[in-house]
Order: sequence, then structure tokens, then C-alpha cells
Amino acid sequence: MAVTTASAPGKVILFGEHAVVYGQPAIAAPVTQVAATAEVRDTPPGTPAGVRLIAPDLAQETWLATSDDQDALAAAVRQVQAAAGLPQLPNLTITVHSSIPIASGLGSGAAIAAAVIRALTRHLGRPDLATAEQVAALAYEVEKIHHGTPSGIDNTVVAYEQPVYFERRQPHNLIETFAVARPVHILVADTGIRSSTKAVVSDVRRQWTASPAAFNQLFAGCGHLARSARRALEAGDLASLGQLMNENHRLLQAMTVSSAELDRLVAAAQSAGALGAKLSGAGRGGNMIALIEPGREASLRATLLAAGARQVLTSVLK
Repeated sequence: MAVTTASAPGKVILFGEHAVVYGQPAIAAPVTQVAATAEVRDTPPGTPAGVRLIAPDLAQETWLATSDDQDALAAAVRQVQAAAGLPQLPNLTITVHSSIPIASGLGSGAAIAAAVIRALTRHLGRPDLATAEQVAALAYEVEKIHHGTPSGIDNTVVAYEQPVYFERRQPHNLIETFAVARPVHILVADTGIRSSTKAVVSDVRRQWTASPAAFNQLFAGCGHLARSARRALEAGDLASLGQLMNENHRLLQAMTVSSAELDRLVAAAQSAGALGAKLSGAGRGGNMIALIEPGREASLRATLLAAGARQVLTSVLK
């Protein structure tokens, strides 16, 4: 029996969350310490026909034929089926595992979709649909289930598996991968509080509708920081990068998307000598990130755990 596997990493947004939905640039990067993996296996003769979907981490086992439209795993499979122009898929078992915390801003949904799409397109003999560009495009359609009106940045960074400078545009988004001048060491601390990206994004939109001038100013400020951050990354100016992170967090606080738990972790990291710190993702839970100097990982990790972090991951951008 043929078996095909593929994986996709987690991600963090370094700069520009929320503002990216309103046309401002954002920067995101993969977190390879966690990942989603999909396995596509031909179903042996004599077993029930159809496509079986198994996600042990979610205690989920369903069949494609009976899955509803809000089942993201089934949606990823249907996106591939439609893109491949297949009226019917062969009998398959698709199993997904993920070490990415759910609803924490690390791109769990996008990574699962990307892993399934890449594994299934390869299994079907369609490498033209397994490119980073195609995987990102198909995963974006699945992201609509999770986020309503997604920016497109999560599916892009997990599909390309590189730091990405992203700007939402019509008719095509601006997507640029780029190199960092020196390794960038980041700690990712989880508050342990699940956050609904769709709910937070919707609330920001509600506030923007009520106070467009004030929020447009906040969004423009985030865009300016993202542009400056790209220059700092490409120049290896980590001191400036840290200050930009601190300022981005203040703007996100003004958008009301931070929380007491996130603010406590950010303050703890800053007090312990981090070059900069901010929430990452939708906010109101999920994760914060801290930019650290090499050799400071152990002490900063201990500080964040003492301040209430449930777990602390390491990410090094090279």
C-alpha cells in the first residue's frame, strides 16, 4: 500500500497582527519546534470504501462523505479534490498528528491544513498542486472556517516555511520571503488560555467601525513598525528590533487585544533582560514572544515560567 507523509511547522507573527487585515504589512516566521504531520495511506481491499479522516490528538474519526462544511480537516481534502478536478477520490485513510497547541496563535489550523494538502496532492501524483504557492492558496480557503476573514499570513508562512513579509492586496497578496542577517533567538511563551481568532478579529472590526480614525492610526503605526522591523532583521540590528517589538505591543494593547496574562509575561521578559517582547497572534490569550540574546535562554525561560507561562518554546530564525 502506498503511504505519503508531509508536515508543516507552527508559526509566530513577529509584527503586524490585526493591522494586516486592513492592508498593513506583517512579518511572520516558522516555529519548527512544533509541527503538524499528515499521513495518506491507500485503504486495503476488503475495508469500507471512502476517505477516512483520523485526528487522534482531537479524538476525531470521521468519513469525508458524512463530514459537514465546518470540518476543517474534511475541507482541506475537498479543496484538493476540487483543485485536482476529481469527481471521486480513491479509498484512503488520512491521519493527522500535531504538536502545535490549539487556539494559541501558533497556526495550528493552518499547519494541519497545509500538511494534509501537501501529503494528499503528492499521494495523488499532483506535484503541481504541492508547491508552496498552491498549498498556501488551498490552505487559505480552509482558514476561512477558523477565522472568518483570514489575513492570509498563517497559511503563507507554514506553506513556505520561511520568514515572510506579507501584505494583503488585490488582486494578489504581496508575499516576500527574506533572509535575516544574523540568527534571531525567540522564546514563545504560552499563557495556556485559548483564544478564538475569529472572535477577536470580529471585535476589532466592531471597534474599527465605531472609531475608524483612531483604529486606522493604530493600524498605520503597526505597518510602520513592520517595515522598520524588516530592515532591522535584514541588517542584523537586534537592539532596534527589540524596541520595535515593545512598541508593537503597546499598540496592540491600545486595540484591546492584550490581556492581563499576556501583559504580565511581556513585563516579566522585559524586566529580565529580553531585548523586546510582545503578544503574538490574535491576543486575549495564546502566546507572547520575547527576543533574547544567545545564552540567555535558560534564565529567561525560568522567568517566564515563574510568571505563569504554561510552556516555553524556542525558535531561532536563520
